[in-house]
Amino acid sequence: MILFRTLFSALLLTLASPGLAQSLTPSETQRVDRTVTATLAKSGVPSASIAIVRGGRIVYVKAYGKQAETGTTRDDAPYQIASISKQFTAAAILLLQRDGKLSLDDTVAKYVPGISGGETITIRQVLSHTAGLEDYWPQDYSFKAMATPVTPQQIVDRWAKKPLDFTPGTQWQYSNTGYVVVGMIVEKVSGQPLLDFLQTRVFKPLGITAYDQDLAIGPGFPQGYGRAALGPVRPVTPAAHGWLYAAGELSMSAKSLALWDVARLDRAVLTPEDWAAQETPVKLTDGTTNGYGLGVFTGAGNGHRFIEHSGEAVGFLSENIVYPDDKAAIVVLTNSWSNEAFKTLAQKLSGIVLKAPALDSADIAALAQARSVFDQIRSGTLDRSRLTENANFYFTATTLGDYRNSLAPLGTPRSFAQMGTARLRGGFVNRVYRVSYPGITLALSTYVEPGSNGKIEQFLIAPTQQ
Repeated sequence: MILFRTLFSALLLTLASPGLAQSLTPSETQRVDRTVTATLAKSGVPSASIAIVRGGRIVYVKAYGKQAETGTTRDDAPYQIASISKQFTAAAILLLQRDGKLSLDDTVAKYVPGISGGETITIRQVLSHTAGLEDYWPQDYSFKAMATPVTPQQIVDRWAKKPLDFTPGTQWQYSNTGYVVVGMIVEKVSGQPLLDFLQTRVFKPLGITAYDQDLAIGPGFPQGYGRAALGPVRPVTPAAHGWLYAAGELSMSAKSLALWDVARLDRAVLTPEDWAAQETPVKLTDGTTNGYGLGVFTGAGNGHRFIEHSGEAVGFLSENIVYPDDKAAIVVLTNSWSNEAFKTLAQKLSGIVLKAPALDSADIAALAQARSVFDQIRSGTLDRSRLTENANFYFTATTLGDYRNSLAPLGTPRSFAQMGTARLRGGFVNRVYRVSYPGITLALSTYVEPGSNGKIEQFLIAPTQQ
């Protein structure tokens, strides 16, 4: 099962506060609608359900497309969120630790006997995918055994008793098997089924409606779809009961998942310390980390810190990204597992919702220079005194002519903005700009010598996705 670091009718959620409903401007709302509609049409993904959090509150929920062969499209329809469920399983462990019933540093053998290396593997290592347990579902399709119901113990017996893939704590390798083990620990310690524990301690307090995805099938629920290569989009048969369990057993609507994101921003249900524990990257024995905490990835991009996880179930792909410093979040749920439209939508919607990082004085000066040189290039009047020797070598008469002849017909850009933050590379300052026209967006990559009068080493323009 992959990790992941679609248009006929739609219903907009009626929000309680008119003020919050205006948190997306009419222009932004139109951009969201155009983005989702165009992405679904281009990808062939049947439907998408999205939720947007801004200012720490849900401001937009809408479903698009065909959720099933029959029935209407509903914005409250529960999609299978698969591995996004892992952060809920991890939250259950954190709650039990807060109750004094276990510790993240307990070995798994204390609760589930017979697991390879169980006497040394800790719960923390299992939650962070550093335990070395072999993954039972690395495939991106439903393999033969998944047509037959399975129990957590049967998964453990078949996969968690094999030799470890590596010494615990020395490597990172995604393992659904480990989360099955953790789910069994939650149930043994709490005395409740995992979903019942989460209903009591997390879902009901937050007003979240969550389902066991094995039961969220048939009339009234979204249908999962797939596609073989470039063939037609077809309904797919879900896995038999039990296969996702604590590694990905939940179905919920985009709004419900966004309620969880708001709780993360507000530090609700869990204590601030436990939220921080989930979001702290776990280090390997050599001191390195890939940013994974306890059921979530963490990182930063384009000047925005994020907490993220995606999910794949049979016929479904989903993405959930929280931007804590921006008090924002994006939820994208789709009912196809044969296209990465879910990732494209999450990226594009983030670009609409998030504010661009503030530019310092150096960025502002660089932006003015980049725009000036861009205008020169499209008019064919490049001031070569601004360029380094290498840049002058690159801009031959033919190259400059191609730039002028292709850019001049576009006219004046609709917008010209820096993307992300400046960085040093190879002795130069690298900045990337987005140049937008109706119907096309260009990416401009620049390398400039440090200092206010630095010459330009690179000025490359290429088309990109809008």
